[in-house]
Amino acid sequence: MTSPAPGPEAGAPSSEPGAAVPVLPFDALPSPLDAVPELRAAARWMIGAFGAVGAALIGGGPLVAVGKVDGLGEAAVAGAALLVALAGVSLAVWQVSRVLVPPVTTTATLSDPVVRGLRELVDASPADFFGAVADGVDDLLRHRAVAANVQRALTAETDPGRRELLRRHLGRARANVARTDPYVRWLLAMAHVWQIRAALHTARRWCLLAVLLVAVGAVGFLTVTGK
Repeated sequence: MTSPAPGPEAGAPSSEPGAAVPVLPFDALPSPLDAVPELRAAARWMIGAFGAVGAALIGGGPLVAVGKVDGLGEAAVAGAALLVALAGVSLAVWQVSRVLVPPVTTTATLSDPVVRGLRELVDASPADFFGAVADGVDDLLRHRAVAANVQRALTAETDPGRRELLRRHLGRARANVARTDPYVRWLLAMAHVWQIRAALHTARRWCLLAVLLVAVGAVGFLTVTGK
């Protein structure tokens, strides 16, 4: 039903105690998860910057300027302009704060459109990422599905002969899972960082719109109150 996947090019991975730990292609590099604090620090800095803008908009200066407004029409325009500027600040803070929410990352995440770029990168050159262990993301993950299917079949089987055969298949499937698990964990770490990176890039685009709203609102407010 399943045969052991080829082993990595270095090390001798095994589920047996004392066996050598597999050497991954990027063992000499920092973990992908090391980038998470930096990405979230950038997000916190952006929130702080827009928060300072919001504090300035509702500070004493605009309240003093309101005293220069004449008539209900100008008051409505000034109020609307101030609301537009504050809406821009709120939009930026809301979008950037999503970067600080930790995403849930499982093997199912690898099918999400947000990590499509990562999958394309890996599948374009699987040997650079997995060595001889797998020829793509799907090939890397199939051993878990095989092991789960064999386990379900073993649980439902009652014939002693077939149960013994399924046990042997399950042993080989579990050996394949143990051999590929370090690569799966590395891939999930990459997917986790990739999601946070994508959220930060999306937030930066929203921030451009937020800056435009703040600028339009501030100009409108100052135009009315600066007369």
